[in-house]
Amino acid sequence: MTVLIADDDADDRMLLEQAMRQNGYDKQIKFVEDGEQLMEYMRREGRFTEQTAPWPSLLILDLNMPRKNGFQALTEIKADPALRRLPIVVMTTSSTDEDVIRSYNLGVNSFITKPFSFNRMVEMIGALKTYWMDTVKLP
Repeated sequence: MTVLIADDDADDRMLLEQAMRQNGYDKQIKFVEDGEQLMEYMRREGRFTEQTAPWPSLLILDLNMPRKNGFQALTEIKADPALRRLPIVVMTTSSTDEDVIRSYNLGVNSFITKPFSFNRMVEMIGALKTYWMDTVKLP
């Protein structure tokens, strides 16, 4: 099981990985830094090949990224029959009702507001891991 994290903030990527490892996730974690890289990864274009870009079982997606934001990438993923079954968890600093509603309307599976403390991040990632990686059957 590979988890793909799309987030432009290097600190957030590091904290997410640390929180996952503290929760016992010992499988592969891949990172992309913006929506353009995300779509290249998903389509295995450019530097991303089947060897360097294993198909993710889960995508953790930030909304606020350069070049192509999370909404734009989400729209492309859900419009593509080859990609649309990928479970997507939006994890962003936003907590506005507009962003939540828009995300769900575009087909996101879960919407989480990034916590401000690392301890809360570890708790949240633990719950996310229990549900998405240990409980549900993924395509």
